[in-house]
Amino acid sequence: MKGFIQPTTFMLVISLGISFGRQGIAEDEFCERPNILLILADDLSWFDIGCYGSKDVRTPHIDQLSREGMRFDLAFTATAMCAPTRQQLYTGMFPARNGAMSNHSKVEAGTKSLVHHLGELGYEVFLRGKTHFGPEASFPFERVKGKGLPKTTEPFCLVEASSKPHNPWPEVEGYDPATLTLPPYLIDNEETRIAMARYFTEISQLDGRVGELLKGLEASGQKDNTVVIFTSEQGSAFFGGKWTCYDRGLKTGFIVRWPGRVEAGSWSNALIQYVDVVPTLVELAGGDPATIDTGRRGAPDGGRGFDGRSFLSVLTGEAQSHHDYVYGVHTMQGAWVGGPYPIRSVRDDRYKYIWNPMYEKRFSNFLMVEDKLNCWVSWVRDAKEDPHAAAVLNRWVQRPEFEFYDTRKDPYELSNLIDDPLHAERIAELKKALSSWMDQQQDKGIETELRNKAYEGPWVGRKVIE
Repeated sequence: MKGFIQPTTFMLVISLGISFGRQGIAEDEFCERPNILLILADDLSWFDIGCYGSKDVRTPHIDQLSREGMRFDLAFTATAMCAPTRQQLYTGMFPARNGAMSNHSKVEAGTKSLVHHLGELGYEVFLRGKTHFGPEASFPFERVKGKGLPKTTEPFCLVEASSKPHNPWPEVEGYDPATLTLPPYLIDNEETRIAMARYFTEISQLDGRVGELLKGLEASGQKDNTVVIFTSEQGSAFFGGKWTCYDRGLKTGFIVRWPGRVEAGSWSNALIQYVDVVPTLVELAGGDPATIDTGRRGAPDGGRGFDGRSFLSVLTGEAQSHHDYVYGVHTMQGAWVGGPYPIRSVRDDRYKYIWNPMYEKRFSNFLMVEDKLNCWVSWVRDAKEDPHAAAVLNRWVQRPEFEFYDTRKDPYELSNLIDDPLHAERIAELKKALSSWMDQQQDKGIETELRNKAYEGPWVGRKVIE
């Protein structure tokens, strides 16, 4: 029996009655298999959430989730671009391996996803909202319409894939552009402030939807038997965030609530990546991640398993750490404007190393095309008169070959320490780690970049403002 419910009234929601009697599984064993609600934002910088320190944005429901669960402070996607991010999240494999490396790209035929892996464990796997993946055979989600929770006799996994706060943003509501605190990597002018206020407005709309989901889950009686994960995807579509390998692009908000299993109000500094999520879901659903066939060769052990590892032991408090390093990859192929521009990165719990193989080129993307985002037009205007604005703009378009940052002292990655002899040993260590990871992923840098298909879109041929 399948379907969905609309929580339009309290009585309708409370009548949900998800059954937990399944033939072939003992009642007590089945109740150990939680439902899963994965809430995925779209282009939301981690620092634009109240529980992550924002003093401007109002996110009471996401903050509530943090108070009731575990907040991860070092969670990362491996690529700050929509389609590759979602497909690594759903497959447990990095972009170079699953094949979805460019934006608007699809995984290789035969690739399996959480739909297959959880389905084999008796789950029904649903998705509502944004897709941006393919082919269908690799992601055969059951689609849920409306706003309700799935109604099924099986344990369920629901991916709530919001399109918020992806631009274009709505008109400003509830925020005063003049009073906002802008990060130092942006040019502070009226146009940027208005855009930021519009972005914050949509974050509040997203938070309202999170509140609806949490209230509906509680009213249904399934709160205590449901793992809720909220993650913010890659950073926002402001310059220096999305489509970069800086923390403001790759680092993501990540919160997990699991009553009775995850300590309420806790936080973790364990390094985790999106490729770890599916292995974790498999384990908490009663499966063994080590036995999973992803449909693709080239796993770290040479087999067909995941690139990621389950961090269930971190959630339950049995472990405090997870990875030594997390990795980043970016390609401008598929971003429609700017041509090839590969970026690779590696990070430990403090230091970040970035390699820009085609650093001689001027970096550009579709944020810089005519009329796409008024901020850029205003930045170019201000840079002609203001030396500080010119420096900010130039940092965006002209990258050095190598970058190295102390993210504790310099969280916005503005002070490049690549030539500092005090960090030579750590730089060499991170460079070696990045090289090893690229070899394992069969990522050849520029060669891989040029091999990617350049997907055409509506901005092809549009003028980049310089």
